[in-house]
Amino acid sequence: MNLLILGGTGRVGSHLVKTALQDDHHVTVLVRTPEKIQNQHNNLTVVQGNVLRKEDIEQAMHGADMLISALNTDGGTTLTDSIPLIIDAMKKEGIKRIITIGTAGILQSRVSPELLRYQSSESKRKLTRAAEEHHKVYELLQQSGLDWTIVCPTYLPDGERLGNYRTERDFLPVEGSQISVPDTADFAYSLLQSGDFIKTRVGIAY
Repeated sequence: MNLLILGGTGRVGSHLVKTALQDDHHVTVLVRTPEKIQNQHNNLTVVQGNVLRKEDIEQAMHGADMLISALNTDGGTTLTDSIPLIIDAMKKEGIKRIITIGTAGILQSRVSPELLRYQSSESKRKLTRAAEEHHKVYELLQQSGLDWTIVCPTYLPDGERLGNYRTERDFLPVEGSQISVPDTADFAYSLLQSGDFIKTRVGIAY
């Protein structure tokens, strides 16, 4: 497959790039700083640019079959500013499938099912700004008509890949308290070949 990976220099994104290249996929990454890409591989195309520039996204997306976004909130509005550009470029290019890495805060609350976790007493986080950004992305993807999945990890230490974790549609698995970066990437990557969890959020935890 031809994959476009956004956020490819980040914690989850770098694992996704490495795994996809090991499986002989063609991978394009759009990065502001190409020097951060450690992989040297014949199947890797590095496009220097910014996810906040429509032209850069369209250039990187050309010829892609699917898209994975491991973009983080970047302390600002990168997520919510970039996702409309990404959705528009996908429609222009005729790409239907997008997998994004979100946060467990935007899953439904078990204690108050009408609320999201970050809006309820279930969340222990005092700051909600990042969850609010991911919430907006969720709403925009819902309206997009694309085949989207948002992978929603809880506490995310670097850890190691165990390959053994629980997932649940729309909720965080009961008493799930953490999931490693490699296992989050492993699950997101598995969705490229799977028809599971289309047009839904999915919680992941040990």
